[in-house]
Amino acid sequence: MKRRGRGGLASRADLKDEVRVLGVDDSPFTFEDDRSLLLGVVARLPGYVEGVLSAPVNVDGDDATAAIAKMVSQSRFVKQVRCVMLDSPCMAGFNVVDMDALHAETGIPVMSVSRDGPDFVKIEAALRKHFPDWERRLILLKKPGFRTLTLDHPVHVRAVGMTGPEAEQFIAKSVVRGAIPEPIRLAHLIASGVAKGESRGPA
Repeated sequence: MKRRGRGGLASRADLKDEVRVLGVDDSPFTFEDDRSLLLGVVARLPGYVEGVLSAPVNVDGDDATAAIAKMVSQSRFVKQVRCVMLDSPCMAGFNVVDMDALHAETGIPVMSVSRDGPDFVKIEAALRKHFPDWERRLILLKKPGFRTLTLDHPVHVRAVGMTGPEAEQFIAKSVVRGAIPEPIRLAHLIASGVAKGESRGPA
């Protein structure tokens, strides 16, 4: 289900107060687990929660892109969400989100936001060891566009369907405290609490 006419923001001035975004993180898992839960928080920035979405995915699978696209397109918030924020392009291990495909499918800008930049040497070694399709996954992870933004704290960002200044605005409007956008932080807390009985660790 592709949305029309919403491939990006019209201008930086188009980013209004209380714009709605979807923050997505995965639940904790072990590599003996077959499945993990993707948890999405729909929030009016900076952090007023309006809804919670979820979708199961395979650990180290290849279904995260489709799961997030379905999560968005089948929700009642589909016409309101202006950005999908990912804790990482890797969900449930190395279940890599194709951010360009997700943007093309939903028509909604997508970004990943993390404290640490990718270590592609270690990532490539792990992929080569465990995945016959390691090259495909690595190509997705190494797509250009990563940049470091520094507000109160530096974060590493890749954005699709928006400019760098637009991505910076989204992050500036969504951080309540620290470095990570509140919708991602909330998704992490809820996913961890559901899986473990109590939320643990920062997003």
